Amino acid sequence: MRKEGAIVIEGHVQGLANTRALGREGIPVIVIDVDNCVAGYSKYCHAFFKCPAFIEPEFIDFLIDLAKNKGYENWMLLPSNDHAVYNISKHKDILSRYFKIITPKAEIIEKIYNKQNLIGIARSIGVPVPVSYFKCKELAGNPQDAQFPLITRGKFGLSFYKLTHHKAYISENATQYKNHVDEIEKFGALDISFTQEVIPLKGNNKTISFAAFCIDGVIKSYWIGEKLRDHPFNFGTATFAISIENKECLEYSEKLVEKLNYTGVCEIEFLKNPETGSLNLIEINARTWLWVGLADKCGVNFPKLIYDFLYTGKVIKNYKYQVGLRWFNLFSDVLFSIQNIVKGRLKIGTFFMSYQLPLTEATFSKSDIRPFLMYLIFIPRFLRNR
Repeated sequence: MRKEGAIVIEGHVQGLANTRALGREGIPVIVIDVDNCVAGYSKYCHAFFKCPAFIEPEFIDFLIDLAKNKGYENWMLLPSNDHAVYNISKHKDILSRYFKIITPKAEIIEKIYNKQNLIGIARSIGVPVPVSYFKCKELAGNPQDAQFPLITRGKFGLSFYKLTHHKAYISENATQYKNHVDEIEKFGALDISFTQEVIPLKGNNKTISFAAFCIDGVIKSYWIGEKLRDHPFNFGTATFAISIENKECLEYSEKLVEKLNYTGVCEIEFLKNPETGSLNLIEINARTWLWVGLADKCGVNFPKLIYDFLYTGKVIKNYKYQVGLRWFNLFSDVLFSIQNIVKGRLKIGTFFMSYQLPLTEATFSKSDIRPFLMYLIFIPRFLRNR
């Protein structure tokens, strides 16, 4: 075991994937989370600590205490949560005295996580985005300016979800949109909301994720995947995905990371508009994402890329990976697929045909079985959060 290891921040499915990706390379890992989590039960997790809410000032004090009093000084911070990313970015100067950190500083995070800033950047460099409105109240009073249906979500996604318990609101007409805006206002989330015209969904224009490891705005390694199923339907978190190639996605992503002068790992999400034929930027996550384990299975180990860069300065270039490998979260995919079959959104034959080899499950590993078993126990809690 090496002396310096990694502190995986949030131990859900992506945290488990990060823990395994590093642990298999002989890198020691500890996991911290606000609650019990599956990654804490991995054989590669040397210790688990409960921490304050990721967005609170006390979280930063907690991290410093880990370094000063618990022997984790000079370890790498690896967040998988937007609030943790944002908080670390704001306090990067002081945290860098104690840890190795890949998370960009706050000025870059603000450009990424504030969707209004990100959309402005994308437009300035010719990356297509859906038609967007940032004055929801005004649009509700004059809805004829928009083409329905509309989707309303948060400029800061996780903060919006915490307030409203919705990832997004879909409005099919002006009356529904006004009701949604009124509801969002009651939750106190109107100031962090924005509305976009919905890209028509024809069944074959799924969300595409471009994941990259970058240095000073230059992509050194990348991987591309596509969501085949998600929850909420068509606008949510992946439950089933596949690795793919997409040249247009690469070209737009190169423009974005260059403009941001980005260093670190990020996931850039696009959705194809079937009417124009072009990809539209949806969001950028300045961290590893839910199905990062699929990239690892395909041959791109993003946590290890970060580790090698932070401790040795070595930059590994990787532009080749296995295409056609499928990833699924057994519990969520089966549950929500049954719901969609009942509602007529998914054909039962399509569901069964998708389970073709090669497959990788989000939490199952024959050599590290406990996280999978604990996921079964945690299912009621996960469903409540959904």
